[in-house]
Amino acid sequence: MRAELSVSGTAMSIEGPLLTLRRNANVGLNEAVDIIGHEGTSRLGRIVALDSDTMIVEVLETTVGLDLASVRLRIRGEPIMFQIGPGLLGRVLNGVGRPIDDGPPVGAHEARRIDGVAINPAHRALPRDFIETGVSAIDLMNSLVRGQKLPVFSAGGLPHDQLAIEIATNARLRKDTEGRFSIVFAGIGVSHDTAQAFRNAMEESGALEHTVMFLNLANDSSTQRILTPRFALTAAEYLAFELGHHVLVVITDMTNYCEALREVSASHGEIPSRKGYPGYMYSDLATLYERAGCQKDRKGTVTQLPILTMPADDISHPIPDLTGYITEGQIVLDRGLNLKGIYPPVNVLPSLSRLLEQGIGEGFTHVDHPALAHQLFASYAKASRMRVLASVVGREGLTEIDRRYLDFADHFETHVVNQDAPRTLEESMETGWDSLRLLPQAELTRLKAGQIARYIATREKANGHG
Repeated sequence: MRAELSVSGTAMSIEGPLLTLRRNANVGLNEAVDIIGHEGTSRLGRIVALDSDTMIVEVLETTVGLDLASVRLRIRGEPIMFQIGPGLLGRVLNGVGRPIDDGPPVGAHEARRIDGVAINPAHRALPRDFIETGVSAIDLMNSLVRGQKLPVFSAGGLPHDQLAIEIATNARLRKDTEGRFSIVFAGIGVSHDTAQAFRNAMEESGALEHTVMFLNLANDSSTQRILTPRFALTAAEYLAFELGHHVLVVITDMTNYCEALREVSASHGEIPSRKGYPGYMYSDLATLYERAGCQKDRKGTVTQLPILTMPADDISHPIPDLTGYITEGQIVLDRGLNLKGIYPPVNVLPSLSRLLEQGIGEGFTHVDHPALAHQLFASYAKASRMRVLASVVGREGLTEIDRRYLDFADHFETHVVNQDAPRTLEESMETGWDSLRLLPQAELTRLKAGQIARYIATREKANGHG
């Protein structure tokens, strides 16, 4: 690291978050700087462009009050670093890692680059084992596996913030012997009311004790918004790979991050790509999502549950589209289910967890969990087709079996997907078996005879239906 260097009297212009200066020092791209105004207040920034004559600094805080004649630049000689330590847990920080909970500064054990260090592919381990979220539609049919990156695709007006809070407060490992579990929660571009709701929920539930929160507010700089997930993931990597914790990172809302990326890209004069987003958005998102994972020589894991709102409910929009290419599935929230009063409104048909088979079954959850999940999915898919047919010919025009599929779909949505309190996996599985009892046993082609006898036929007889 070079010694700090101070530069003054070289500012040429300020346009939005960008400060242009004459270059009279030997600096490099992405070096951290402190911008000091006439009042002596320091603001964080970084060098984002330079040539032989000029350099452009991205101001990561407000530029209000900066005076070109008196502005001074202190060049740190290193990229932006996060002073980090075990005291992070239980703290509430802003988007650039500064405490906003009236507590003291976080005791620093080391300084880490916020852009992280790529995990050597040869050192990556296959994500295994299960994180229980308390949400039946996720735990039962689209299970979250340690080390996975599983986004939630939502839309404007849907209760994704409430879902984020509930997952952050209720998520757990199934066995206390599996290691320490921690949460990193990052709110990007959230309103003051939403940020306060996040804080209150974590404090009242007691979950804040094993959580570190990063809250970037809607009135914060768009350039700061780009850094928030990087600070959060740096904290997660430290907790996981240095302290051995199993860390779940909940980030909401990645759409606000991408909008900030587009805004900053436009201010740089870069050529836009699809819908005005920068052409490098795919690789930029990959630098965030690929920081999830397991390492063969490390005990801890980093699991990501990023939440994004699809503009105009369009799943083919660049943000969900590119996210889907990088991540390992998606949980899709549905406006139609929300209008029915179903909470959480998870549509299990377009939802997918590509690592489902790696984290459930014997030794992980329950030996009959995979078969139950597959049977529920197949039955609900067929029931959805029956609903389309019923909309044409009417319920009376269907066969008796088809009508039982309609009853199954209603029961599945109102009793399995819909819930008013967190459930254990065992409770979620029991609601699933209850729904399948509405169907003829001959239709349960994904279950073995022993499973039908144990969970379907025995209960039917006990209820007087045998």
